[in-house]
Amino acid sequence: MKEKIIKFINREISWLSFNERVLQEAADPSLPLLERLKFLGIFSSNLDEFFSVRVGTVHRMIDAGVKSKEIIGDSPKKTMKLIHKKVLQLRDRFDEIFAGLEKELEKENIFIINETELNPEQQDFVREYFTSKVRPRLVPIMFRELRKFPYLKNQVIYLAVAMYKYHDPQDFNYALIEVPADLLPRYLPLPSKAGTQYIIMLDDVIRLGLTNIFSIFDYDSINAYTIKLTRDAELDIDDDVMKSFSTKISEGLKQREKGDPVRFVYDREMPEDLLHVIIDGLKLKNFENIVPGGRYHNARDFMNFPDIGNSSLLYVKNNPLRHPDLPVNRSILDVIRKKDVMLCYPYHSFDHMIDLLREAAIDPNVTDIKMTFYRVAKNSNVANALINAVKNGKSVTVVIELQARFDEMANIYWTQKLEEAGATIIDGVPGLKVHAKLCEITRMENDIPVTYACIGTGNFNESTAHIYSDHSLLTFNPTIAKEVKHLFDFFEHAYKHISYDHLIVAPHYMRNNIYRLINTEIRNARTGKQAYIHLKMNNLVDRKMIEKLYQASQAGVKIRMVIRGICSLVPGVKGLSENIEITSIVDKYLEHSRVFIFYNGGDEKYFISSADWMVRNLDRRVEVAVPIYDRSIQEELKQFMEIQFADNSKARILNKELDNKYVKSSRSSKIRRAQDDLYRFFSNKASVKDESNK
Repeated sequence: MKEKIIKFINREISWLSFNERVLQEAADPSLPLLERLKFLGIFSSNLDEFFSVRVGTVHRMIDAGVKSKEIIGDSPKKTMKLIHKKVLQLRDRFDEIFAGLEKELEKENIFIINETELNPEQQDFVREYFTSKVRPRLVPIMFRELRKFPYLKNQVIYLAVAMYKYHDPQDFNYALIEVPADLLPRYLPLPSKAGTQYIIMLDDVIRLGLTNIFSIFDYDSINAYTIKLTRDAELDIDDDVMKSFSTKISEGLKQREKGDPVRFVYDREMPEDLLHVIIDGLKLKNFENIVPGGRYHNARDFMNFPDIGNSSLLYVKNNPLRHPDLPVNRSILDVIRKKDVMLCYPYHSFDHMIDLLREAAIDPNVTDIKMTFYRVAKNSNVANALINAVKNGKSVTVVIELQARFDEMANIYWTQKLEEAGATIIDGVPGLKVHAKLCEITRMENDIPVTYACIGTGNFNESTAHIYSDHSLLTFNPTIAKEVKHLFDFFEHAYKHISYDHLIVAPHYMRNNIYRLINTEIRNARTGKQAYIHLKMNNLVDRKMIEKLYQASQAGVKIRMVIRGICSLVPGVKGLSENIEITSIVDKYLEHSRVFIFYNGGDEKYFISSADWMVRNLDRRVEVAVPIYDRSIQEELKQFMEIQFADNSKARILNKELDNKYVKSSRSSKIRRAQDDLYRFFSNKASVKDESNK
C-alpha cells in the first residue's frame, strides 16, 4: 500500500518541536553550566506563552465547535490531545535535565538547597530575611470555609498550604499564599564558606516561615505545595467608538487577567483531598490540561539565576562591534548620504541607531522624524531621543502598535510620554497590525527636503538588540526613501491607495510579489537554467506559500532555508520537496532576521524583511521587505547566509519526524558554529577597514 504523503506539519506540534530544541541547549554539555540553566528558563517561559496564546486559541475553537483543519493543520480536539501528549514528554525531559544540572552544579560547589537542609547559621539568616523582606509581602487566604474559591492570577505561583492535626483528622485547614516573585528575587544566595555557594528559592523561604505565618493555630503538620494556573491571553477589545484605543487596550488587559484557564500545574506530592478542593474550586473537573509537576514551577525564573561561581560557567561576552563605516565623531547622516549601511545585531552595536536619532534631534536642518514602534524597551533610549527631538523643535510622528502582545503596557506608557512631549501618535491602522520596522528622517539640503530611511527586521529596542539577531538597512537611496515616505503617508491616511516599485509591502502586495519571484525561478529551472532560493525566517506556516515552494522544488529549483521556529513544510519528500533543505539554529542569540535571496537568472535579488511567511504577516499586517541594491551589502548578506548554512554545531535538521537531529560534521570538516563565526566575520571586516584607514 502506497504511503500517504504528509504535506503539512501541524503548526502547534512544530512549535513544541522548536521548544524542544531550546531544551536540547539545556542538555548540551558543551555549553557553560549556568547558561544551560538559563535555557531551562527560556524553555519554560516559551511554554507559558504557548499555552496562553496558542492553546487558548485551540480551546476557543473547540468551544465554538470548529472542526476545520485549515487553520491549525488538524482538528482542534486532535490537536489538543497531541499537545497534551507532547507537553508531558517535554516535562519529563525537563525534570531529567534539571536533575542532571543540579548534580553538575554540586560538582562546582553550587548547591540549591531547601528549607530542611539549612545549617543553623543559614537558618538564622533565612528567618531574618523572611521576617524583614518576605513576611510583609504575604497575604495568606484561608479557603476551606470560603464559598467562592480565591481568584488565581495568570502564571503566578502560589503555595497551597495543608494544615492537619494528627490526633484529630477532622481538624484541618487550607490556605493559599501568592509567592511574590515579581517583587523579590526568586533565588537567594546564602552565607557560605569560601569556594562554596548555597542558594535557596523564595518558595522555600516561605516554607520555612509557615509556622510563623500560622502561629495562631496549633496544627501538627503544615506543608505547602506549588500550583500555577495559565490563562488564555487573547484580548477582548471593546468596540465602543467613544473610547480611545489606548483605553480599550488597557481595559482589555484587565480582562486578560480573567481569561479562561488553559493549563493547571501542581506539585504531584500534594495530598489528594487538597488537590480535589482546588480543582473543584477552579471548576476544572473535566479539564484536559491538568499537569502534575515537581516541587517548583515557573522555571522561567532560571533566566535570572544569579551569576555565581567562576567565569567559565557563563558565555564569554562578545562586545558589540562598531560598524566600520560609522567611525566615532563622524556624522551618521553624512555617511549614509554617500553609501548604504547594513547593521547586523547583536554583532554590531545598537548604539548606532540611538546615535542616529540623537544626531537628527540636534541637527538644525532636520525637520521631521517618523518611526514605527512595535515592542519598546522598558527604559527606551529610542523613545527618549524622539522626546529630545520634539524639544529641539522637530516634528515627530510615531506609529505605535498598541496590540503588540505582552508589550501593550510598555507601549501605552511610551504613547503617553511621547504625546505629553508633543509628538504625533498614530495608534496603528484600523484592522491591521503595523509590524514593519521603519524610520524616516527628513532634512533640508540646499533648500530641498530629502529623506533618509531605516528599514529593519527587528524592533527599535535596545533591550532585545543585544540578544536578537537582526538586520537593519540605513539608506539615502531616493527610490527606497520615497516609498518609506509613502508608507508613512498611508499610516496617516489609512485609506490612501499607494503602489510600490521597490519595497514589497503587506498586506496588499507582498504575497503576489513573492509568488512572482518564485515563479521566475520555476521558469528558469524548467528551461534548464540555474535556479535557487535561499530563505531565512522565524516561521513558515502559510499553506499557499508552502505549495508554491513545493511547486518550485518539483520544477528543480534548489531551495535552502534556515527556519528558527515553526515550519509546516515537509522537506526531502521524493516527488514533492526533495530539492528543499531546512535547518534550524538555536544558540546563544535568538535568530530573528528575515532574509530572502532569489537567483533570478544570475542577477540575484536580495531582501531583508519584517515578515515571516504566515497568514497573519502576509494578509493581516503591515510588513515590509526592502531590496538590497548595494553590491557590497549583497555580498555580505550572501556570506551571512552561507555561514548560517554551514553551521554543524547548533543547526538541527528539520524533517517530518521532528526528531531535531543535529547537522553532523564529517571527520574532515571544520567545526562551524554560525553565531561565533559571524562575530569573527564582522570583527575581521572592522579590522580590515581600520587597517585601510591608517
